[in-house]
Amino acid sequence: MRIAQIAPLHESVPPKFYGGTERVVSWLTEELVRRGHEVTLFASGDSQTQAQLIPFRDQALRLDKNAIDTVAPHILMVEKVFQKADQFDLIHGHIDYYPYALARRHPEVAFVTTLHGRLDIPELQPLYSEFSDIPLVSISNAQRNPLPQARWAGTVYHGLPLDLHPFYPEQGNYLAFLGRVSPEKGLDTAIEIATQAGMPLKASIKIDQVDRQYYESYIYPMIRDNPQVELLGEINEQEKSEFLGKAYAVLFPIRWPEPFGLVMIESMACGTPVIATRFGSVPEVMVHGETGFIVDSVPEAVEAVSKVGSLSRQRVRQVFEERFSVARMVSDYETIYAQLLESRGTTPAQAKMTAA
Repeated sequence: MRIAQIAPLHESVPPKFYGGTERVVSWLTEELVRRGHEVTLFASGDSQTQAQLIPFRDQALRLDKNAIDTVAPHILMVEKVFQKADQFDLIHGHIDYYPYALARRHPEVAFVTTLHGRLDIPELQPLYSEFSDIPLVSISNAQRNPLPQARWAGTVYHGLPLDLHPFYPEQGNYLAFLGRVSPEKGLDTAIEIATQAGMPLKASIKIDQVDRQYYESYIYPMIRDNPQVELLGEINEQEKSEFLGKAYAVLFPIRWPEPFGLVMIESMACGTPVIATRFGSVPEVMVHGETGFIVDSVPEAVEAVSKVGSLSRQRVRQVFEERFSVARMVSDYETIYAQLLESRGTTPAQAKMTAA
């Protein structure tokens, strides 16, 4: 198939540090190329890929201190993508609703969007009622709940390359937190859990400008005189393996409807159990009592810390390999691609002939 992937421009593909969506787009794109598809990636110019890269901007938006309007580059990119629509069998968007109006006006090409973010936002209701003809992919079944009127083509859980994070068989001696410093991510809860459990907490964090005041007024006072907590900055993929793999457990105490939560499967890839709160996708991703524990309160989380030693790190890794490989993810997407083409009267085999 001739497939276009539209990536966000906020980070490169793959991202140098934080950037879950761009990381998933990279894994998907490279595996599609490996399987013989003709893939074109629309992304920032500092991206790295085996696909044909059509760059927009020399540098990802978050790293460009001169970038002010982050919407305009995405609108321009979408226009350029659909100017080339007749060169593709299918266009796969990862930038939410920006392409919908153009996709509706280009029936010559199949189109699908994976939604990577939260959908419980009031302004999205009329938008998805209007664009109920646009095929969508959710990254968990829980993510769909706010938008039952949307045209859901399927749910595809994220997957990682099996060799991305090595297995760490030995249990570490600290709790780990990885994520943005924002109220919904629960760093404050992680600090509370670690403090009550009497264990060190290492937190690799990203602080967006919008969350700077929250950090300074709420998080910093919690850690200022707390020797148990060590704050680290953003880390790259290699550093992440060691950070997660050498942890006793990873804390994922979210308090929002997380659509997926990559850190859970990244931890599982290392064999490290996860202690997570029961929100969003957590019950779909986690296997309670095998890959970690799903909890509903800080006392339950503290109790779960004491139970982590009873879990098999080998089993944690095994569940990851069975459920969250990039091969499984891409096979799921290929199935959806084929269904979309067949609904238009084109089979994948015919698409390949057209490409030839």
